[in-house]
Amino acid sequence: MTNVRSVAVLVGSLRKESLNRKMARALVDVAEGVLKLEIVEIGALALYNADLESNVPEAWGSFRDTVRRADAALFVTPEYNRTIPGLLKNAIDVGSRPYGKSVWSQKPAAVVSVSPGALGAFGANHCLRQSLVFLDMPAMQQPEAYIGGAEKLFDASGKLTSEPTRELLKKFVDAFGQWIERTLQR
Repeated sequence: MTNVRSVAVLVGSLRKESLNRKMARALVDVAEGVLKLEIVEIGALALYNADLESNVPEAWGSFRDTVRRADAALFVTPEYNRTIPGLLKNAIDVGSRPYGKSVWSQKPAAVVSVSPGALGAFGANHCLRQSLVFLDMPAMQQPEAYIGGAEKLFDASGKLTSEPTRELLKKFVDAFGQWIERTLQR
């Protein structure tokens, strides 16, 4: 890679001790020097309502500007009822509107799903990928990242302690960096 690309990271959980937030921070750490990952907060976004487009909420405008400036997007999501959390879906909707002005279009993307369960939020990962197709976001296909048993991967301070998981994340980030370069050169 010739330069370090900026990546907007969206975390689909607001919980203070969220496993997904811990994983996003671990990704930021392993990406250093390869990608510049920035966690973009989505908790203050008002629910999408087209009526608000006439007087765009400040949080929407700031969010849209931040994502628009990024070279790519990385979604780190838990699974709620075999799909993505409403919080994350709302952020996707806010960024995709108004029609024709989506901040997502042609932005390379990747998904990491995280769960204490054995399946690693497989359902949410694939549900999100369906939305990425519609949003015209070329999503990295391989390697996939379904992180199960996540409650055992971090110490009390939230630092990743699993070396095999760190190695997986490093391979994922390296591949994502290559995916971003290939996609943006098209």
